[in-house]
Amino acid sequence: MKKLEDLDKNFKVKIPEFKGMKTYDIHKAPFHIYGLKYGKKGFYRMDTDIADSVSEGVAALNYNTSGGCVRFRTDSVKIILTATLPDVYYMDHMPLTGASSFDIYCDGEFCGVFRAPSVEKYKGTWSGELTLPQGEKDVLINFPLYNNVKEVYISLQENSSVKEGDNYDDKLPIVFYGSSITQGGCASHPGNSYPNMISRALSREILNLGFSGSCKAEKIMSDYIGKLPMSLFIYDYDHNAPTAEFLEDTHERFFKEIRALKPEVPIVMISVSDNVFGKENVKRRKEIIKRTYENAKATGDKNVYFLDGERFYDEIGLKNATVDGCHPNDLGFYAFYKNIEELIRKEKL
Repeated sequence: MKKLEDLDKNFKVKIPEFKGMKTYDIHKAPFHIYGLKYGKKGFYRMDTDIADSVSEGVAALNYNTSGGCVRFRTDSVKIILTATLPDVYYMDHMPLTGASSFDIYCDGEFCGVFRAPSVEKYKGTWSGELTLPQGEKDVLINFPLYNNVKEVYISLQENSSVKEGDNYDDKLPIVFYGSSITQGGCASHPGNSYPNMISRALSREILNLGFSGSCKAEKIMSDYIGKLPMSLFIYDYDHNAPTAEFLEDTHERFFKEIRALKPEVPIVMISVSDNVFGKENVKRRKEIIKRTYENAKATGDKNVYFLDGERFYDEIGLKNATVDGCHPNDLGFYAFYKNIEELIRKEKL
């Protein structure tokens, strides 16, 4: 991972200074960044040469920081986060607190959102300030779900302690691959995306490879994913398959390509959770995905699992779970999290 001092000076931002505060470079110990890499353009999720060769969509969305976080411990009661966002993508169905802001958890409890002082000021460099609980606590700061992030600094009270944060468990990361839902649209703040919920609940490191509208099960993606270190693979790109025929042509092939590279890793496949394609189409799509699962089981694969996405909203209803009939709101994401987390615990994945 490149450090700030190694970058061209043209890409640097002046280190922020605040009275009574000390500013830290999160690329240096004791801070630890998870789920992200770093380069001249800022943070990104997967190797850029691979992302660039998959599609324009994946190449661009690779710089969205969904699933990324930084962890540390401190007894500081005051914290200021300074971020540089090179651009901001405004959406009519997702709040900036989810798309372009950072949120913070102390000892697993939500403590607020770092956001720009106004909608107009999200683009560029801005600072957000929060008050934290007294005493030493493990701090986890989630990065934005739908925005590029160039730089981040954290300022804490002078003379406060700053230590290495709690570690995730000793398992390898959970890797997620899927649509805008996987990426986090449309959670109200980053910690409410279902992969981030799973990460906190299970103390598991994650890598979020959800690319809105751009996950098409390309061979280059299965080759890349299959070589990643992981303890569990979860994929739900159904929404990004333009037709049922496309899904049929790609779903089992994609599974087999990854299984060939990861013969023992548990794989969870999820069908679409709404009726955006129409009930008959949703039924056909689910049959296609379930067939991949059943064919794998028939060959003796004991590490493959199927979740019926249509059942996720049984208790709350589709209208209550989404912002537009497709993308989950916070309640919808909780339903995703609950169903997937229960499977992981039950099967000890």
